[in-house]
Amino acid sequence: MSSVPQPAGRRERNKQQKLDRITAAASELFAEYGVDEVTTQQIAEKADVGTGTVFLYAKTKGELLLLVQNANYSGALERGRTDAENIPDVLEAVMAIVRPIVRCNRTQIDNGRTYLREMVFGNPDEPHHAEALNIVGQTEEAIAGVLRRGGRVGEADAATLAHVVSAIMFLAMAATINMARGVDQIEADIRGQVAALLPH
Repeated sequence: MSSVPQPAGRRERNKQQKLDRITAAASELFAEYGVDEVTTQQIAEKADVGTGTVFLYAKTKGELLLLVQNANYSGALERGRTDAENIPDVLEAVMAIVRPIVRCNRTQIDNGRTYLREMVFGNPDEPHHAEALNIVGQTEEAIAGVLRRGGRVGEADAATLAHVVSAIMFLAMAATINMARGVDQIEADIRGQVAALLPH
């Protein structure tokens, strides 16, 4: 029996190409106009597919935003993890993980806030929603890993603290009062709260 992976069939390639076109179209339109101003019909036209085809890949516009943003957030988390590896100070390492996620969220503020709302209140049975929650879990695992360094914080406490850090970060990004604040201000606010949490 051969262990060499077989190339994807024509049907699978066509599906992937449509998904890529839909993702690219939604990403471009959301970035330019904001998710609230874009219709699924516009996305379908830009992707050169029927509206019904769009709904095969994402049942709602919120799910389309999750599809687009999940890739961005995964990339931001990966950059943060990489940066944190070489930073010995725990607070600085945690902020290295948080920083690119905040910057990703603030690229288009309304889209970032809508993404967080969809993540919290969307249908967890939808695949893109489930993927978003998985990214949150990975973020918390990365933060917990930093907090466990040197054995100052135990496994359970690190997981709890990481969950709290995640909540602080998401509230800072989603809060209406922070809409006009810059990235540096939001990061400073998060940093102050995280510093107060960490064992001294």
